[in-house]
Amino acid sequence: MLEQYLAFIDTNQWWWEWSIALLIFLFFLLFRNFFSRHIFNLIVRYTKETKVEIIHSILQSFERPLKTFFILVGLYFSLRYLSLMAPYIPTLHDAFRSAVFILIAWGFYNLSGTSSALLNKIGEKLNFELDQILIPFLSKVLRVLVVALTVVVILDQWGYQVGGFIAGLGLGGLAFSLAAKDTLSNIFGGIVIITEKPFSLGDWIQTPSVEGVVEDISFRSTRIRTFAQGLVTVPNSTLADEPITNWTRMGRRRITFHLGVTYTTPREKLERCVNRIREMLQKHPEISKETLFVHFDRFNDSSLDIFLYFFTKTTEWGQWLQIKEEINFKIMEILEEEGVSIAFPSRSIYFENQLHTGGNLPEGAEHHRHESGD
Repeated sequence: MLEQYLAFIDTNQWWWEWSIALLIFLFFLLFRNFFSRHIFNLIVRYTKETKVEIIHSILQSFERPLKTFFILVGLYFSLRYLSLMAPYIPTLHDAFRSAVFILIAWGFYNLSGTSSALLNKIGEKLNFELDQILIPFLSKVLRVLVVALTVVVILDQWGYQVGGFIAGLGLGGLAFSLAAKDTLSNIFGGIVIITEKPFSLGDWIQTPSVEGVVEDISFRSTRIRTFAQGLVTVPNSTLADEPITNWTRMGRRRITFHLGVTYTTPREKLERCVNRIREMLQKHPEISKETLFVHFDRFNDSSLDIFLYFFTKTTEWGQWLQIKEEINFKIMEILEEEGVSIAFPSRSIYFENQLHTGGNLPEGAEHHRHESGD
């Protein structure tokens, strides 16, 4: 009878403990919902209205980790209340601390992923303009550091010798560097690109291997979107060793060609055409006056060539094509007004004997024509 009574008391105590533990967990769960819907949203709304972007970014980054934290605290206290967990309290405490470190790292990981505005604000405070290609690279570096520090802290929390682990990494560094030689060369190539800054995100670049617009740069490679909308991934080591032409950073854009007119053009007309084309270019509002050449250049095989060399003020390809088209039409107008014809490749044939209009050709003349190839 006494044994049955004690068993009844033990059973009721077991149900009582689990019920209390469940109520503790539900309490923190309800408080989490109340906090996220009212208090947290009120703080976020206030920081958004006051335009405190840094605090607003931090709150958004830690929103989900903070919500998870309340669940973690409820689970921790509900388990501590159970008598069967008494032998495992030290382990539970270490697990709780490790989980808190992970939540904090989660928040900083999110913050480093959306750190563009934060880095720009810091740069404005320091009167330093950050390059747009540097921001995503720094974001990736910060994320790696957050993960690495979190792993080290958690290992130290569970009693592992972190110093020995790091020393082991140092001893194995040589073997690792030999095995990952290409990866390390790409990383150093990315560092060279970041420090020298031959281009930025959104720039139109051209190399011997690729031409397009830069979309992203990572530790290993750079992604370039070609004009055919293909995405090319170039290893940083390759890109760092190649000559890079950054067309976006052009101060002006060149137009140069030879304009050939017929040999029957009189000298006076040719001189007027050269002067009028030069004057037209000098008066054009979209043509740079700094470097402009229009000259009668050479006696070509079938034409008298006028050399044109000048630059447009715009570097945008579409506008450059429009200006070039407009210049071409104006040149045609000048040639038409002066009565000058554009030459085309031709060949004159001279017969040794007089060419008869009818009958058979003389034997010598026919032989000479066949040898001329016409």
